[in-house]
Amino acid sequence: MGASSHERTPSGWEELTAADPNHSAWYVERFRALAAQGQDIVGEARLVDAMLARGSRVLDAGCGPGRIGGYLHEAGHEVVGVDVDPVLIEAARADHPGPTWLVGDLAELDLPGAGFDAIVCAGNVLTFVAPSTRAAVLAGFARHLTPTGRVVTGFGADRGYAFPEFLADAAAAGLRADVLLSTWDLRPFTDDADFLVAVFSRPDR
Repeated sequence: MGASSHERTPSGWEELTAADPNHSAWYVERFRALAAQGQDIVGEARLVDAMLARGSRVLDAGCGPGRIGGYLHEAGHEVVGVDVDPVLIEAARADHPGPTWLVGDLAELDLPGAGFDAIVCAGNVLTFVAPSTRAAVLAGFARHLTPTGRVVTGFGADRGYAFPEFLADAAAAGLRADVLLSTWDLRPFTDDADFLVAVFSRPDR
């Protein structure tokens, strides 16, 4: 999966890495170091795993260097990871062999085969998406779900994508918010929360 031939809007991540060509390598080494230190870097993946039957099909959307998708693969799931940054995809392939890692723009998501039982989009990925493509990204998530599949997202406040705006965009894309949390360890969401973890389904399927 790659970018199509038409002119596309670069994501915030692409703008960041264009301004600092070393940023992607720094990001990769940051998580490698955290893992080497024994830090817990897969809390999001454990939450998603708890929602799934063994052998489920999972899309890691904005997968970065593969920490979430790699864990879910080791847990016995069929994982596809997509990220716009080829440096991060190269690291994912090196550090977490097994899943299918693809360079691609989430706004142009078009993956063959059956739908996904879960789509996880963690690590503030949605705040790096170009604002003009947010609707397309969320619609792509909805389109790639199985009838009983769920989308799980997580990002922080004050990152340019207000929670009410995001929830409205998700609803417009055909996603129903089933659970709202303020952390990946299941703390309830409140109006003053500085983080949102949201679980969506497709009510029309």
